[in-house]
Amino acid sequence: MTATGENEMGLGKILDMTRFAGIFILLLHFYFYCYKAFEQWQLTSLITDRILVNIQHTGLFNHLYTSKLIAVGLLVISLMGARGRKNDKLQPKVITLYIGIGLLFYFTAPLLLQLNAPVKTITVVYISITSIGFLLLLAGGNLLSRLIRLKLSKDVFNQLNETFPQEERKLTNPYSVNLPAQYNLKGKTRKSWIDIINPFRGLLVTGSPGSGKSWFVIQHVIKQHIEKGFAMFIYDFKYDDLSRIAFNWLQFHKNKYKVAPSFFIINFDDLSTSNRCNPLDPLAMHDITDATESARTILLGLNREWIRKQGDFFVESPINFVTAVIWYLRKYNNGSYCTLPHVIEMIQVEYEKLFPVLNTEPEIQVFLNPFMTAYQNDAMEQLEGQVASAKIVLSRLASPQIYWVLSGKDFTLDINNPKHPKIVCMGNNPEKQQIYGAVLSLYISRLIRIVNKKEQLPCSLVFDEFPTIFFNHMDSLIATARSNRVATTLAMQDFSQLRKDYGKEQADVIVNITGNIISGQVMGDTAKFLSERFGKIMQDRESLSINRTDTSVSRSSQLDAAIPPSKISSLSSGEFVGMVADDPHEKIKLKMFHCEIQNDTQKLNEELKHFKPIPKISEVTSQQVMDNYYQVKLDIQALIDQEVYRLKMEREEMDEI
Repeated sequence: MTATGENEMGLGKILDMTRFAGIFILLLHFYFYCYKAFEQWQLTSLITDRILVNIQHTGLFNHLYTSKLIAVGLLVISLMGARGRKNDKLQPKVITLYIGIGLLFYFTAPLLLQLNAPVKTITVVYISITSIGFLLLLAGGNLLSRLIRLKLSKDVFNQLNETFPQEERKLTNPYSVNLPAQYNLKGKTRKSWIDIINPFRGLLVTGSPGSGKSWFVIQHVIKQHIEKGFAMFIYDFKYDDLSRIAFNWLQFHKNKYKVAPSFFIINFDDLSTSNRCNPLDPLAMHDITDATESARTILLGLNREWIRKQGDFFVESPINFVTAVIWYLRKYNNGSYCTLPHVIEMIQVEYEKLFPVLNTEPEIQVFLNPFMTAYQNDAMEQLEGQVASAKIVLSRLASPQIYWVLSGKDFTLDINNPKHPKIVCMGNNPEKQQIYGAVLSLYISRLIRIVNKKEQLPCSLVFDEFPTIFFNHMDSLIATARSNRVATTLAMQDFSQLRKDYGKEQADVIVNITGNIISGQVMGDTAKFLSERFGKIMQDRESLSINRTDTSVSRSSQLDAAIPPSKISSLSSGEFVGMVADDPHEKIKLKMFHCEIQNDTQKLNEELKHFKPIPKISEVTSQQVMDNYYQVKLDIQALIDQEVYRLKMEREEMDEI
């Protein structure tokens, strides 16, 4: 007895009896339609003839094919219950060939009965061909019972199983970024939207070179935020790819702003297209912590190895020294010389002149105390170890072009000021990224402290190739600026870049605190991290078991990675995975996506053709640049000479008293 209560032995006997009945009817067919031949062979008898006459009355032999159809029908019934030993290598073509030839022989054999030939010969040939056809049908049927009919899914890469529903609504608000897309759901292509309805929770865009970060995502962030009246800062690593888009899009949509924003460029390679801006603007430096943050940013940006050594004596000492110089210049004459070029020149002054001058400012005496002690005790080796690293590092910035840009004041960094909104683009050069990146890091460090205030315009900060610049507290900006309507977009190729340049702890915080993430093709640990972040979905599983008489298929459902690392590593250009964040007033149930962003390439190319180049701001001659360079040196020399003379006169007055 089987588990279903069936008696297999009894069932087998019934099937055998059905098959024998079919063979018996076929034998009666031969005897009836070939009677003359059997009569000549003396194989007839009176009893069999009477039985045959009685059977004839049933209508079995009314037509030649009636008995043949009944015989083959009984054969088919007997084969339906056959359970041959399963063979997973058996080809359906072989079975089809057996059955096809068998049917051909079986049903075309009666044509032989119409031939003009001896009866015995026709009978032998007819019975032989019909029997061969019947046996071929029997063999084909048995092979069919051994064929594994239950095939597993043909989805070799499990693509259909890893599809899931995605957001198909376009959810908009005054701050959202909406990207049209299409995705696959169980083999069907459907339209969808990537709705970044809360950009203030941060947007992280990753992808290897050529994955389409700028073309499919970043340019749309810039365009849509300009259309919605955002102030904007753009770090354009490969100037002027993004700056040109921002400049032209602003010309098309200036009417979207209550106060038309001004457009500014910082570009060290072409001074004629660059504005001038002082990142150490004294009006924006309210206390000495601003000076400390600026010193830390510029020094760590120039020497990335120090990032992992923050807190060490020979890292903090030069930071304190530069802090003291910055704050002294901020306090001297209301900050008339408070620029980075003046700081660079001032730290090059001889110790016997520099320290007495700096020591006249009470607020920085605590910072100077270790240096003054070393100087007074004639510990010059220790002093050089503390100060020389700052001199060496900052000397890389002693360039006339950098001095020109940093010592002017065409604009301030309060870009989201409702009365004077701005769109500021700062360009880098991949060939000089370490030097330019450090200066731009200082600009950005000062800018994010200024824009992170209440009651300002919504502001969008876009960083292309974010790891090429460094400044502390980016995680704090993302965490706290949401309430001040500051949207941050960070683009990078891989998380490993961020860990290399920022250190593992700070890089992990930045990645984990970002609410929205869009990723193209990435490899290794980044792909694994994203796969874990996206979580799991319920997927169907099938398994096939083959034994001597039967096959069994097990089907189950289990949680598995919605987007496995291997799939993230093999994304095509324009294909992205990710997750968006919502807010309490506008919730999104389907936050995760794996889709292909749909760009109207023809329209975008037409727009690019009509884009105008960024115009020149002024004609800057090399003589002007060099004059400014030497003027900075003369300013510091005059300051030192004046202060040394003043100290000397005060000392003489004290001696006379």
